[in-house]
Amino acid sequence: MAHLLHLDSSADLERSRSRAIGRTFEEAWLNADPSNTITHRDLHVHPVPHLADASLHWPARLRPAGSNPPAEAEALQTELLEELIAADVLVVGAPLYNYSLPSTLKAWIDHIHVPAVTAPFDVDTQPMKGKPAVILSSRGAVYDAGTPTADWDHEVPALSLILGAALGMEITVIQTSLTLADTVEALAPQLDRSNAELAAAHAAARDTATRLGAPTA
Repeated sequence: MAHLLHLDSSADLERSRSRAIGRTFEEAWLNADPSNTITHRDLHVHPVPHLADASLHWPARLRPAGSNPPAEAEALQTELLEELIAADVLVVGAPLYNYSLPSTLKAWIDHIHVPAVTAPFDVDTQPMKGKPAVILSSRGAVYDAGTPTADWDHEVPALSLILGAALGMEITVIQTSLTLADTVEALAPQLDRSNAELAAAHAAARDTATRLGAPTA
């Protein structure tokens, strides 16, 4: 039995490709082992607030003298940290918004990236080290190498830095581009590529979930 924490952050509840690929991952996760479990947190429907106090960037023992963050904010951060640490696998539905993270996903990151708790600082603390983190990246246009927009995706690098380098997780990126090809006329000539990338992303999500969710000997 293994436990999955699945985050969604798309504001589109009907047509989101990151949400659809996430559902494929969940289905394959449960098919891999019916005893597997899932915690699903929808950061758009139930958004995490921005940090209520700057001292919450730190554990209590490292906070500046006189820090007194609101008790309810500290309790929420503890809940989010415990929820993450309890997971064997993390899946992050991550649509590209304005070349970066949705603000709802960034707020979650701000709560769980805590030096000396989930990331090293004065102690080498990485409770998520070695655990898989799967980023489901959906992008409206094209960011191919050699194009003018090649370096405009600032989401996957940021998530890989936080979850991979800081938290020590093993990163897998499943990506689909041109998600707007069926609604934006200028992108319509690339609809075939859009559909092919979507199909490949669903297949990759299915394969990855099956591998990560399979019972261990």
